[in-house]
Amino acid sequence: MCGIVGLLDTRGKRDIDEALLRRMNDTQYHRGPDEGDIYREPGVGFGHRRLSVIDIASGQQPLGNEDGSVMVCYNGEIYNYRELTAELKALGHTFRTNSDTEVIVHAWEEWGEACVERFRGMFAFGLWDRNRQVMFLARDHMGVKPMFYAMLPDGLFAFSSELKALRSLPGLPRDIDPRAVEDYFAYGYVPEPKTIYRHAFKLSPGFRLLQKVGEPLAQPRQYWDVPFKLHHAMTESDAQGELVERLRDSVRSQLVAEVPLGAFLSGGVDSSAVVATMAGLTKGAVNTCSIAFRDKAYDESAYAAQVAQQYHTDHHVETVDTDDFALLDTLSDLYDEPYADSSAIPTYRVCQLARQRVTVALSGDGGDENLAGYRRYRYAMAEESVRGRIPMALRKPLFGTLGKYYPKADWAPRVFRAKTTFEALSRDLVEGYFHGVSIMTDAMRRQLFSDSFRAGLQGYRAIDVMRGHANRAPTDDPLSMIQYLDMKTYLPGDILTKVDRASMAHALEVRVPLLDHQLVEWISGLPPEMKLKGSEGKYIFKKSMEKYLPHDILYRRKQGFAVPLAAWFRGPLRERVRASLLGPNLAATGMFNTAFLAEMVEQHQSGRRDYSAPIWTLLMFEAFLKKELQG
Repeated sequence: MCGIVGLLDTRGKRDIDEALLRRMNDTQYHRGPDEGDIYREPGVGFGHRRLSVIDIASGQQPLGNEDGSVMVCYNGEIYNYRELTAELKALGHTFRTNSDTEVIVHAWEEWGEACVERFRGMFAFGLWDRNRQVMFLARDHMGVKPMFYAMLPDGLFAFSSELKALRSLPGLPRDIDPRAVEDYFAYGYVPEPKTIYRHAFKLSPGFRLLQKVGEPLAQPRQYWDVPFKLHHAMTESDAQGELVERLRDSVRSQLVAEVPLGAFLSGGVDSSAVVATMAGLTKGAVNTCSIAFRDKAYDESAYAAQVAQQYHTDHHVETVDTDDFALLDTLSDLYDEPYADSSAIPTYRVCQLARQRVTVALSGDGGDENLAGYRRYRYAMAEESVRGRIPMALRKPLFGTLGKYYPKADWAPRVFRAKTTFEALSRDLVEGYFHGVSIMTDAMRRQLFSDSFRAGLQGYRAIDVMRGHANRAPTDDPLSMIQYLDMKTYLPGDILTKVDRASMAHALEVRVPLLDHQLVEWISGLPPEMKLKGSEGKYIFKKSMEKYLPHDILYRRKQGFAVPLAAWFRGPLRERVRASLLGPNLAATGMFNTAFLAEMVEQHQSGRRDYSAPIWTLLMFEAFLKKELQG
């Protein structure tokens, strides 16, 4: 696991500034504190920070082929590297190391761009082929590892693991993309392929990019997608058995390491299933860790302890105060662009705890998207069931009118919020789902933004992100469609970003066996009713794990990492909220309706409305702006 940077002169062979390359590399020191090096040749430069996990003795990077004509700079793990090494040796390739890094070099020589289709793992890499005069970038199938890139005005092409490395380039234009701002206040993050900057991009999951010398910025091309192709008829019993075997295969493939390895254990279904599987594959006790909260309303540590006891793990727990808001400024440093998932705080703490004992940790991330575990899937399918009984020609005017005139009741339980229900039923599936996951609704964002900022969007709306994915989706099944939308937006943009930055801040490698692309492919082909059956999400997964986990672990109400934002903003962070939302930084952008900002603060702090999620989103945006002003 590493941090990588690279530069390519697309207009010639200018010398790459060594000091600049080292400065870029040093911004990502935390990702690889064990070793670091740079490589330069005319027109090309690579930088690498290494967290040593596999082939500690000889896996240093950047790494090249026998004559140095191909060089790679790589972040991640390729779990099938041993099989690929054997295959490539049989084809005549000579290996100097035992690392998975060298597999990339020889796989490129043998298969070219198609090499990424042979890899099983989490990866992001840049590869230079001097003979072909091309720079090749690739990102893993699900987007576990990040990749940022940009073309500077002078023709210098740059890539990095984190946006902060690109920000260190003096030639990078730092103007903010208004569409990214619109996206951020809807989703709480900037979804791929955008970044907050107009001239910098993320390489999307399952995409590759071939940048040729002498040509303008290349367009990324997709090499893989979640297929959602239904299997042949399969009994529920057969599906349970095969799911267990495929999970075991995925976990087994991810246990390769030359350093201490363990797992996160929250007490939820996914992390518990991963730990149970690990315990069946390893000889010694599995290292597990979890955090407990002093406030029992947020604490799940008893469930984690139950699983730890069952599987005799070497379990470690750290209790943290629920009012752990000291990290607020740290988060803006970690994420480089606005990012508003407040569960980044407990995620940071559990990574901090895990790193005290292990260098690699397996997590249960991805189970909810894969197997329809979120409650919002249940709500979306219930709404879609009603929509399906009424033609759109009638539904839009009927429920749209009711939603417009029915009194608003945000204070009431969801089932009694008729206005919200009517509005949801007037929409189609994608619009309804987008509305359900948005931090700030379309109507609220219209109030939030100034007239001039809205005009500058020229009709662009954040829902266009989901519309684009829906138009390319390989399925028209409603449940599969919203799973697909999450896999393209929420999973890489929020969940995997959160874990990557929080873990790498502590030089901890996190692996995600539930996101092994072969497992994802197979699960996507299961009938939707095996994933969400009635009101039971992850149905087939829970049934398959009944032999291995207690009933109350599998079937209790999902809790998740949460922090008490509403109370913070009325109590210890009251003045911080006022200073940030009503201070000069947001006002100076010209993006916001300052009267609405004041209204939000007053209504929340008086207790009349709960604006905690929008306020947190604005706090994190203002923290980003402060860093921008500091240069």
